[in-house]
Amino acid sequence: MTNWVVYEQRGPVAWVTMNRPDAANAQTAAMTRAMDEAFRRAVDDDEIKVIVLAGSGKHFSGGHDIGTEQRDIHKDFERIATTWYPHEDKGGAENLFAREQELYLGMCQRWRELPKPMIASVQGACIAGGLMLAWCCDLIVCSDDAVFSDPVVRMGIPGVEYFAHVHELGSRRAREFLYTGARIDSKQAEAWGMVNRVVSRDELVSSTQELAERIAKMPRFALALTKKAINQAENRMGRQDVMDATFGLHHLAHAHNALSSSDHLAGHDAKSMKDD
Repeated sequence: MTNWVVYEQRGPVAWVTMNRPDAANAQTAAMTRAMDEAFRRAVDDDEIKVIVLAGSGKHFSGGHDIGTEQRDIHKDFERIATTWYPHEDKGGAENLFAREQELYLGMCQRWRELPKPMIASVQGACIAGGLMLAWCCDLIVCSDDAVFSDPVVRMGIPGVEYFAHVHELGSRRAREFLYTGARIDSKQAEAWGMVNRVVSRDELVSSTQELAERIAKMPRFALALTKKAINQAENRMGRQDVMDATFGLHHLAHAHNALSSSDHLAGHDAKSMKDD
């Protein structure tokens, strides 16, 4: 693993912490791979009953890395979550589709199916690609200063690759969330049912650990079966099919941007995507 991801065991709980605070824990391919290694380590360890995903510094995650020197969009990587072929030597829409199928949609779907409960411990900004990381967890505990948004419609794109908006928020709230690109605060996220608990910033780590330890008292196999049952119920309600279908619309938007503007992000970068 790179030093962008820190693994720590606290009793029966594994803390996997994104560690790029200077870049708001923006996600690169290398960081995503390191997260997967950490999750697999936790799954393989019988002492671990619950996994916590956290972010170091001021923010949980500002989303995908679309502007730092460490951005690795054209680098090759081993494919783990999907059976897609290498992307780096491909052109046009094929390049980005193959890359994001693996790194974003595929990885988040893979992590959602991990047989141990996962808790997202969220502070500060949880934006766009950051939402994917929180939404593939079973539970979300956030600090009272947390804010959530998916502003990528501004780029001409109908939401992030892991399109769980309707299932996380409900149809009408998902429309407002996406159509406006506005941030919602922790109280609104709790009222909408997107987060389980809101605590003070000072209590975030201890409250998350307390919840994780309470869950860890349950039998491991029973937790795995219960998680699988809930995931299957959500899938029967269309969650998986919606994400697979909407991923194609996401890449139609990327292709349209590339044909009609300067690049697949319609000329936007991290600075231009900040709220007005």
